[in-house]
Amino acid sequence: MTTEVETNQTESFKQALQVMEDAVPYAKKMYQADVLQAAARLMDEQDGMAMLYQHADRFDKAGIFEGGPWAEPSHLEPRLVTGSLMDSGMTSIVEILSELRMAAIAKGKYKHEVVTQDAAKHFLDEVMALNVDILFPEETEAARIEGKQKEKNRAEKLFQFLADKLSLASISGKILEEIDDLVAQHPIMVNRIVSMIKDAKKLLKQTIEEQEKRAIKRYVNALSGPTKKSKKYQEPCEYRKQLKEMSDQELEEEAKTFAKCMRETGLVSKHHAVLTRYLNRHNQKLLPVAMQLNKKGNANLEEHIDIVSDLITVAIHLPMRQSLYGLACMLERGVLSSTPVIPGLKRLIELDLKPEVRKVLLNSINDNEGITANDIMIAGVISVLGQPLGIGQGMNPTCQTARGISLWSLHAPGYLLELIPRAARDGDIDVQFEGQTIHSKNLHQGLVQDLHEELDPVSLILVPHLDRIYGELVRRSEFRGDDVHKWVNPAFYGDWISRGFSSTIDPLTGSVADYPGFVRLFYATHHPDYNNGYELIYPNPVGIFITNSFGNLLGLHAVSIQRVARNSDGKYRIYFYNPNNDSAQVWGQGITPTVKGHGEFPGESSLPFHEFIARLYAFHYNPYEQGDAYAVDNKYVEKVEKLARESWGQKYTWVQL
Repeated sequence: MTTEVETNQTESFKQALQVMEDAVPYAKKMYQADVLQAAARLMDEQDGMAMLYQHADRFDKAGIFEGGPWAEPSHLEPRLVTGSLMDSGMTSIVEILSELRMAAIAKGKYKHEVVTQDAAKHFLDEVMALNVDILFPEETEAARIEGKQKEKNRAEKLFQFLADKLSLASISGKILEEIDDLVAQHPIMVNRIVSMIKDAKKLLKQTIEEQEKRAIKRYVNALSGPTKKSKKYQEPCEYRKQLKEMSDQELEEEAKTFAKCMRETGLVSKHHAVLTRYLNRHNQKLLPVAMQLNKKGNANLEEHIDIVSDLITVAIHLPMRQSLYGLACMLERGVLSSTPVIPGLKRLIELDLKPEVRKVLLNSINDNEGITANDIMIAGVISVLGQPLGIGQGMNPTCQTARGISLWSLHAPGYLLELIPRAARDGDIDVQFEGQTIHSKNLHQGLVQDLHEELDPVSLILVPHLDRIYGELVRRSEFRGDDVHKWVNPAFYGDWISRGFSSTIDPLTGSVADYPGFVRLFYATHHPDYNNGYELIYPNPVGIFITNSFGNLLGLHAVSIQRVARNSDGKYRIYFYNPNNDSAQVWGQGITPTVKGHGEFPGESSLPFHEFIARLYAFHYNPYEQGDAYAVDNKYVEKVEKLARESWGQKYTWVQL
């Protein structure tokens, strides 16, 4: 039933909209604030979203979106909706009205000149899939209290309204696809995956396909426990009591089931951690089974059983259970056989941490009862050494430092195990640059001012120091007449970075210079058909242009080329490590990096060779392992240049030499 107050709010909005609609074009902006304020008051009412929707077909004509990023609905990005919805002020109001406009198009209520019904429906499906946590808010006291925040409350009302208008069954597949892509990368930080699985669990009550229900149940089992005993005894303490009553055969079956689930998803349940700790004390011969180790991993475990047992005791706790997957990967990588690793790990167990480091580590987990900061640090080190491509930059502009930690985990674990105690105990790390020592403790400014702390423990310790040093290296390399990364990367990452360097942007003019030569050089140094068959030995840190789904330039980004190889179709692809762990990269022009399905290892993204070059702006190379650039077919160069010019290249002046 509509109250008198709601009727008044509806009438106020209708009047404000009519005044704006009747205004001459150049005067419409004068009325935007009045309309948005009236809309804000109306959407806070019980049926406010439905009332606003009734007029959504008039929003464009009235001029509500004129002069802003919402003016062209065909250019809107689903991934940007959440940030706008949670923004304070009028931004969230405009975003909600934009979604209601899309709903009107999707339902055929409003025929748009560019956006079709199917396109609008697809857009809203993606928006809802990416915001399933808002669509299905947690039914807790905390959630109810937080729900009083206006922006979140309005967002929940919006998605509930959209859910009524559009079938939820249509987004279950998108939610699963998103989870699948995230899981395929096996990241160290799984908070987002866990959150999505918990929300997807609520879809089981909806009318969705049986195949999708089975897939969701598989992920739910990965978190809550896949065995009969773990399902029956949800409390870890009760489950542990049951382990004492099991025979060796029953324990082995339990271990096999958990290990299979962990290997398929990269996720570790609390019960799996309980089982592993129990086996470590009472039945160590089943540890390889509990981690489903291959021959190399099993041999590494047998050779180093004492230190592995200590690591399980120290690091495999319920809040850090993900480190069990890292331990399994670390054993299969044979990292413990590297001379500095075991002494480095032992040193960390008893390391005297600085108070601020201890605080940030303890704050990184929800339940730290009985767990020390050193335990958390060891768990983080295990994960990093086991999953070098699972390291992420989180919400920080620190792709360079994440790339460094990844590279050292892969190729210099001893060096990494020197950096960690120096940062955690001494509050300082240093690098040599052109004969001078740069200490992080003497630097006060990096590239990031306020570190977002949803990071793995190693990153929490190292990133503040590495970021300041990287920023200092950049400052010292400025004004040299070339891209600063030519000097910064070898100094920062190490001597394995090739000294040859090429950038397509002229640092003096800011223009694109000799782009065909740039493309030919990359082919001649990286493509197996043109570089005399040389393969990458170490990851190559390169710079790329990041573009949105329309090919528009968003900024610059640091990634590492891991390898160049043929996929199952026999075509060459570039496999690269992207520190942002983004599962759904869409770069426009049909360029969509994949994380699975084309021979990617966990943590890798990949693109066809020419598509990757079309977003490349700088790379290192070994001049002694360079083929003939002139041999590269003109058609390949022209194809790449066309993609570049029609995307990020529109923001630059092009100079042909």
